[in-house]
Amino acid sequence: MSETVDTHCPYCALQCGMRLRREESGRVSVHPRDFPTNRGGLCAKGWTAAELLTSPERLTGPLIRHTPGGALEPASWDEAMERITDGVRAIRRRAGNDAVAVFGGGGLTNEKAYLLGKFARVVLGTANIDYNGRFCMSSAAAAGIRAFGLDRGVPFPIADIAEADCVLLAGSNPAETMPPFLRHLADRPGTGRSLVVIDPRRTATADRATLHLRPTPGTDLALANGLLHIVIAHGLLDTRYITTRTRGFDEVRRAVADWWPERVERTTGVPVADQHRAARLLADADRAVILTGRGAEQHSKGTDTVSAFINLALALGLPGTPGSGYACLTGQGNGQGGREHGQKADQLPGYRSLHDPAARRHIARIWGVDPRALPGAGLSAYELLDRLGTPSGPRGLLVFGSNPAVSAPNARHVEERLRSLELLVVADPVRSETAALADVVLPSAQWAEEDGTMTNLEGRVLRRRRLYPPPPGVRTDLDIIGELARRLGHPGGFPAEPRAVFDELRRASSGGAADYSGITYRRVDENDGVFWPAPRARSAAGSAHPGSGPSGTPRLFLDAFAHPDGRARFLPVDHRPAAEEPDADYPLHLTTGRIMQHYQSGAQTRRVPTLAAAVPRPRVDVHPDLAGQLGIEDGDPVRVVSRRGEARAHARLTTAVRPDTLFMPFHWGGEGRANSLVNDALDPVSRMPEFKVGAARLERL
Repeated sequence: MSETVDTHCPYCALQCGMRLRREESGRVSVHPRDFPTNRGGLCAKGWTAAELLTSPERLTGPLIRHTPGGALEPASWDEAMERITDGVRAIRRRAGNDAVAVFGGGGLTNEKAYLLGKFARVVLGTANIDYNGRFCMSSAAAAGIRAFGLDRGVPFPIADIAEADCVLLAGSNPAETMPPFLRHLADRPGTGRSLVVIDPRRTATADRATLHLRPTPGTDLALANGLLHIVIAHGLLDTRYITTRTRGFDEVRRAVADWWPERVERTTGVPVADQHRAARLLADADRAVILTGRGAEQHSKGTDTVSAFINLALALGLPGTPGSGYACLTGQGNGQGGREHGQKADQLPGYRSLHDPAARRHIARIWGVDPRALPGAGLSAYELLDRLGTPSGPRGLLVFGSNPAVSAPNARHVEERLRSLELLVVADPVRSETAALADVVLPSAQWAEEDGTMTNLEGRVLRRRRLYPPPPGVRTDLDIIGELARRLGHPGGFPAEPRAVFDELRRASSGGAADYSGITYRRVDENDGVFWPAPRARSAAGSAHPGSGPSGTPRLFLDAFAHPDGRARFLPVDHRPAAEEPDADYPLHLTTGRIMQHYQSGAQTRRVPTLAAAVPRPRVDVHPDLAGQLGIEDGDPVRVVSRRGEARAHARLTTAVRPDTLFMPFHWGGEGRANSLVNDALDPVSRMPEFKVGAARLERL
């Protein structure tokens, strides 16, 4: 007799609906489900997601490294837990609580993210917890909070995008990174609706565009300011909206006055005529949406770049207007929920600030601790990794749901720091590159073997449902966290049951910006998910909160923004060069990104035979003109070199990249690790590293 369960894809933030079926033979098959985000569609990763469940490469028992430099060897759970707790106690006794750190992931369920943050601050007493979402959404989140007072990546259902007359997409390639999303854009050709794509590469998404703008890498901010300059100069503003719903426009007007079209063309390479056409397409649309992605955000000025696009949206009266708006396309599966409930360095559950005394009192009451016992804010993700094993940094690190040895910038340096630790613990379903460096590896359950909730790119809370339990020898992350807490002297407060953790999360989030207090598993099941905020109680004035309806709050900002005065904020920002520009030694721009067949560090997708066979090895995209100058032919082995290291790959000749630019997917470790090349310069606000532009040279091997 077969078993079936309705759940969601384990990969990106679209969280496509799918149905899993397990046959009597044990084989698990994937079937599409008509869910609002994917409308019955799945990408190659979704279709093959079940293949990893039975992979011969998954871990089925703990591993321990008994001597430095020795091999990882099988061990019992008792041995592994004892090694971890002894190591943690020794480090804390000698160097203090902050000497043990935690690194989480944007793919963890809300329950895991919440309990991991509680574990770090209550059990370990450490300030040092952050997660790989810092490398994904932090710039857009920071810009959204500055402008709107609240960060929810897409503050409206993505179905609204299909109804927009014009969509401007800056720095995103959903045709490869989340293909079912195109169902919300697919009807544009021949309908009078337009799609404007800003991307240095001619991507599969750009091929669908009405207009493709190809700026020099690192110049998106100048282009956004230039588009706003044109909107102002031609009287295309929504003056009533600016007057009644915003503050700070005059300062922004002065800031963009110097970005006339000819100067923008010299800076970005985007022709003046194309700038005018893009501005007109946006301004003439009855309903328009501006979307940003990692291409605009993963820069040392990423927060300001997003602010520039938000300024453009505000000037046109888009945010908070039905059918229009600004949004960012979250990348990781729980990239939204993962940054709301406490695994960020400066954050408490409910999107509360660690610096807020009232927030500390509220969370301390839920956790049963003294507010003064809660540590302060810790180091951001890269700064944490950079200081591992140093006299002023952590000596021990616990990693859940992340593979920083491949995904972090300046990855060769990060690998060295990981190797320098006294204790590295990794919980992962597979032996990732980070797990291979660990002193203790704990085999954790996969997505179809556990229950929980995820929050997708719209802020829609969804149910992840278990098809069957983990295999013998494998435990869930919640079970692992709870067992570690008990062994470290906290016998209560860390349940392994997801529903119990979610019930506590609801209480902890109550009254916060991301209020889940009115969300239950049953309510999620009955309504295709629930959009936060969804408070349980009525407001202080006694009136029903808009989010108290069955589906929560699908559309934010319709009446007011989240600042105390209800108005959005313009913020003057100016273009500045990338932290590293090409020169005589490194004459090319290097940019990195994802491709359809793989996901993030590739730890999962490289172990799926269908996907690995489709794209089996690292590659670098090279323009034919550049290849001709260097004597490189299609498929040749090449070396890409930056100031931080080198990576080897095979050349793919394509006019999709500019002659001055190399594009390299970042899904491989080893000698093909693209992030060995990436600059670790950080955005001063979000602490986002500069993944999307750096200087490099190309050599034929």
